[in-house]
Amino acid sequence: MASVGQIPVEGETPVSGIPARRGPLSRFTVVDLTRVRSGPTCVRQLADWGAEVIKIESPVGLELSDGWDGDRHDPDFQNLHRNKRCITLNLKDPDGMAVFRRIADRADVLVENFRPDVKFRLGIDYETLKQTNPRLVYASISGFGQDGPYAKRPGFDHIVQGMGGLMAITGLPGQGPVRAGIAISDSSAGIYCAMGILTALLEREVSGEGQWVQVSLLQAMIAMLDFQAARWLVARDVPPQAGNDHPTKIPIGVFPTADGYINISAAAQLMWERLCKALGAEELLARPEYADGALRSQHRAQCHKDIAEFTRRKTTREWVEIFDKGSVASGPIYKMNEVFADPQVKHLGMAVPVKHPVLGDIELVGQPFGLTRTPSEIRSATPERGEHTDEVMRELGYSDGQIADLRRRVVI
Repeated sequence: MASVGQIPVEGETPVSGIPARRGPLSRFTVVDLTRVRSGPTCVRQLADWGAEVIKIESPVGLELSDGWDGDRHDPDFQNLHRNKRCITLNLKDPDGMAVFRRIADRADVLVENFRPDVKFRLGIDYETLKQTNPRLVYASISGFGQDGPYAKRPGFDHIVQGMGGLMAITGLPGQGPVRAGIAISDSSAGIYCAMGILTALLEREVSGEGQWVQVSLLQAMIAMLDFQAARWLVARDVPPQAGNDHPTKIPIGVFPTADGYINISAAAQLMWERLCKALGAEELLARPEYADGALRSQHRAQCHKDIAEFTRRKTTREWVEIFDKGSVASGPIYKMNEVFADPQVKHLGMAVPVKHPVLGDIELVGQPFGLTRTPSEIRSATPERGEHTDEVMRELGYSDGQIADLRRRVVI
């Protein structure tokens, strides 16, 4: 499927100033109608790997852009919307819809996370768009699904963390429900949606047809529970809150040190033996109540208390060095500034530099996987609202006079 405009060849720089797109997805064009977090998370995956992304927002004066309540230049928005071109378009105006259809008819993928009914009311649903673009992969993210008893409910991460079961297993025993420190259902839904889009694009190579990819925050949240969900489905075991302890393995958890805390994972018998030797606590190996994992699980509280008596004697850094030499799984517990100062994190390149016209030189969060021949790239910072409207409109065949008229009428 052809891009909206001419794709720059590798090494060239287009009129917009954005470096030429490269990467395994550079042949695909994506229409981005997403808002807030789950949808932008999905589209970011495609953009970082080279897809041509056209982000559509409302013209100034119609409504809040992108459903975003904060500053467009804040860290969150900047991290979500890099590597895109942005145009403004009034989808409620017939002329705006005509522009949109030109873009959609040339696209490979469209991603939206409106309420399920909005796309039908606007006439931009999958069944409508596939009539003129049967190869379109159309992706929708919702709170609870495109249909069913909760389809019209507003879907927010905090609500879904509770309904999906995460808050009941997070936090200290007896503490009451605790949310995770990130928008995990939003982010998970976005990542799963990107996987669904890539799967549909692979299938299209065989069938020649697109299809509708559907993901909900609730489905993503339950899927992310993984073994905790399986405990109920397979064994009818309702997982309780376990705090910093592992729900089923002993000893795995947080232990005090002379200057803070350390994570230790030593549930396997061999790892348990290594831990005791590294701690200088060989006497724990002789305790019958700690003879195997099942017994240690029965005596979890006392086992952790005994380990803590030893870990308090040295600093976290000292213990990490000792455990590394003894092949014991352990690690410090970082604050965010410490995360990005860690030498391994620096080696992995998880802080990626980019130049922003207003913010200057900033860093954004990098991709968590790599490819040896076609790496991901952060080519450009998040665009300003409507920054590329004129550029894209010219690519669609509109004259400068037509563009000026559409702008005067707040169509673009």
